[in-house]
Amino acid sequence: MINQIKGLHHVTSLASSASKNNAFFTDALGLRRVKKTVNFDAPDVYHLYYGDEKGAPGTVMTYFPFPHAARGRRGAGEVGTTSFAVPEGSLKAWADRLTEKGVTDLGQDTRFGENRLTFTGPDGDAFALVEANDNRAPWTGNGVDEDMAIRGFHSADMRLRDEGASAELLRFMGYEEVDRQDNVIRFAVPDGNEANVIDIETLPGAGYAGQGAGSVHHIAFAVENRARQLEVREALLDTGYQVTPVIDRDYFWAIYFRTPGGVLFEIATNEPGFDVDEDTAHLGEALKLPSQHAHLRERLERHLEPIA
Repeated sequence: MINQIKGLHHVTSLASSASKNNAFFTDALGLRRVKKTVNFDAPDVYHLYYGDEKGAPGTVMTYFPFPHAARGRRGAGEVGTTSFAVPEGSLKAWADRLTEKGVTDLGQDTRFGENRLTFTGPDGDAFALVEANDNRAPWTGNGVDEDMAIRGFHSADMRLRDEGASAELLRFMGYEEVDRQDNVIRFAVPDGNEANVIDIETLPGAGYAGQGAGSVHHIAFAVENRARQLEVREALLDTGYQVTPVIDRDYFWAIYFRTPGGVLFEIATNEPGFDVDEDTAHLGEALKLPSQHAHLRERLERHLEPIA
């Protein structure tokens, strides 16, 4: 078992419109856009990051908005629901706000004793707001009051046909089973960051998911630095996983591997952070390009969809 992983770092999904995606996260949910850059492998596509004031690990939702992308197919082998932590007693205010903003498919339920407000994003993305005792400072610069503002991730929900091998992997990564409810098993990292929960939802007869707009592309787990990341990589290789070399993503270093259930995992460093190339007061305002795509700036600024 390894002990370097502290919880979620970020969650990355696909979208069909940069402007609609940006409006949903900054206006409806009140998060801060902390980085506006491009997909390293497809620079004609944005990579947008949303989170708290500085984009702290465990708060950042990121998107690749491929224009007019077809919607994904829900099923097994994917992250089904991404959940954010909000203050206790705030779900009524959130339901009113999201209704006012035109968000659809609102529902309320309770999972493991915690009240949840479920809803969908512009591309059918599955989200939940979970009432939790969370001490992280929220971003309030987009008009959502502190008494209801999102604190960061609460959890991610993996939808699998068989939980066995993936549950074993989570235990190897330092997660412990903390509860079961119906067909859902909850895992958490003891003494992790506040985004330290993974739920496995077992759906034996479900068809397999098809990736598209509204699908989670991968989930990333946080480690303190590159040294800890290399330790995790070595341990995963020794266990038989096919792990990528370390990749410099400008704002963190990343390694990737595919889980037995089909979900793509990333291990990302907390360093150097999103303020490495922008002052904190102006995060997410300018288009930032990785060095290998800097020569494309003029063309990309003409091509990429304008966003506020």
